Amino acid sequence: MKNFSTLSLTLVAIFATLTAIGAFIKVPLPIVPFTLQIIVVFLAGSLLGSKQGLQSQLVYLFVGLAGLPVFTQGGGLMYVLQPTFGYLIGFAAGAFAIGFLIERIQQPSFKHFIAANLIGTVIIYTIGVPYLYLALNFWLGVPTNLSHVLAAGLFSTIGIDIALAIFTSLLAVRLYPVFKTIHSPNKSDLKTKKSVLYGTKLNKKKINLNGFSHYSAISHQFS
Repeated sequence: MKNFSTLSLTLVAIFATLTAIGAFIKVPLPIVPFTLQIIVVFLAGSLLGSKQGLQSQLVYLFVGLAGLPVFTQGGGLMYVLQPTFGYLIGFAAGAFAIGFLIERIQQPSFKHFIAANLIGTVIIYTIGVPYLYLALNFWLGVPTNLSHVLAAGLFSTIGIDIALAIFTSLLAVRLYPVFKTIHSPNKSDLKTKKSVLYGTKLNKKKINLNGFSHYSAISHQFS
């Protein structure tokens, strides 16, 4: 169990690190730059599941807000005022949703991963775009109408993200069996251990009963 926990923590740390690396592989665009972070988000949810997929993105957020420059434009607590911070919140929610959906399918296929990734994409933009609008118009004091926000924060990148959702689904189909094997305890081993423990308990009961019967027989002879 300790090894399993260590492995889980390691996977969470790896995907948090990959998210940070993805922040610096970017295409500069007005207001909202395009990065490869969303690929890591898709894979985190698909391969780690809802709980650890979410944890990987929360670790990334906490490290950045603590001051390490892992975000696209730096780090620190004041980064919450950045207009694109809503997308980072969306990454955490999206990874959780993707994992939640995949966990409910016994043998997920390519179409399941695509559907989960697309739903995750919708969640990311549902959080990111309103946050972008509020940040520009309220605390940053940059009056921007909704059409401009949608153009910069949705239409300029949504097509690429959908393509990446499909591409990542191809990767997930191939990687999922591997992660399922190393990420989950071996059920057959657990059954074997339970059988051994159960058999040991039965043997102890038999020994106790036999001892009691033998003692009763001796007592009866001398009575």
